[in-house]
Amino acid sequence: MVKELTGMERRKILLTMMQQSQTPISGNSLGKKTGVSRQVVVQDIALLRTEGYPIRSTPKGYYLERAHQRQHVRTFKVHHTNDEVEDELNAIVDLGGTVLDVMVNHRAYGKMTAALHIKCRRDVRMFVENIQSGKSTPLLNVTSGYHFHTVSAESEAVLDEIEQMLSERGYLAKLLPYEKELSAGIKEAASDAQSPEAGC
Repeated sequence: MVKELTGMERRKILLTMMQQSQTPISGNSLGKKTGVSRQVVVQDIALLRTEGYPIRSTPKGYYLERAHQRQHVRTFKVHHTNDEVEDELNAIVDLGGTVLDVMVNHRAYGKMTAALHIKCRRDVRMFVENIQSGKSTPLLNVTSGYHFHTVSAESEAVLDEIEQMLSERGYLAKLLPYEKELSAGIKEAASDAQSPEAGC
């Protein structure tokens, strides 16, 4: 009969798996390795986070953030046309930013967010091609071109450069009073949405 792991032993195994992996590990995989359900893994991850371990979650699973992966995050309100989407995104990634998501705040439908994780020109090209080849249109169209991007970078200085560039190109939009709290909330939520850097 296999000895059941204690919570401490189980969490130690989860940490070791994440430390040794270069890619996110799904909750199901972590559960199978430790003999528990995905729900128990979620609880274990929450406990490990309270102990100070920088565990991040992505659509593909969990990973332990290394020091070199830690990123600074800022939310920008922008405004532009469909024809300017590619230029805006290329300009951000060229300066070293990763566009984590796009969000609009519709008066009738509320806040709508879509994950992007665009970090290089190849990602931009694929995103634009997907938009052009499909029957859908960019999310910005439901709010007359106004939308938010959460952007991560290796330093605040890079984010400052991105903000200046967006302003110079006329893409940066002024935050309304009620949007300042909204912007802060997006930034906080996005810090858990970052995924490990991958080659482009």
